[in-house]
Amino acid sequence: MALTGKLETETEIKAPADKFFKIFRSQAHHLPNICSDKIHKIEVHEGDWETQGSVKHWSLTVGENSESIKETVDQIDEENRSITFKVLDGEVLKDYKSYKFTTQAIPKGEGCLVIWTIEYEKASEGGPDPHNCLEFSVNITKDIESHLLNA
Repeated sequence: MALTGKLETETEIKAPADKFFKIFRSQAHHLPNICSDKIHKIEVHEGDWETQGSVKHWSLTVGENSESIKETVDQIDEENRSITFKVLDGEVLKDYKSYKFTTQAIPKGEGCLVIWTIEYEKASEGGPDPHNCLEFSVNITKDIESHLLNA
C-alpha cells in the first residue's frame, strides 16, 4: 500500500478567478467571516497575510471535528492563480508525515474552475486518505462564491 498520495477535486463557480484567488493570496483574514461555521480564526504567526513563507495558525471545523493547523505559504503562482500551503503543525499531522494543499482558480467564462489538490504522506500504512479535507475545500469554495457574488 502506498504511503504517499494525491487527491484532487474541481468545483465550477460563478465568481471570477481573480477575486477567488485574491481571498487566499492576500485576504485570508476575511475567511472566518465568509465561512464562520468552518473557519473560526486565522492568525499570522510570522510574516504577513501576503508573503511567501509567512506562517498562519487556523482554527477550523472539518466534518464534526474541531482542528487547528499551522501552515506556511509554500508557493505562489500569480500567473496561474495558484497557491500551495504546507502544513507545519496541527491535528492533521497525526495521520500524515507531510501534508500540502493547493488551490487554483482557472477563468472559465465569467466564473472559474477551482481546483484543490492535496499531496500527503501517511504516517502509517492503512492510515486514512484525506477525503474529508477535499469535502471541506469544496464547501468553503461554495461559501466564498456566495460571498463574492453578494459583495
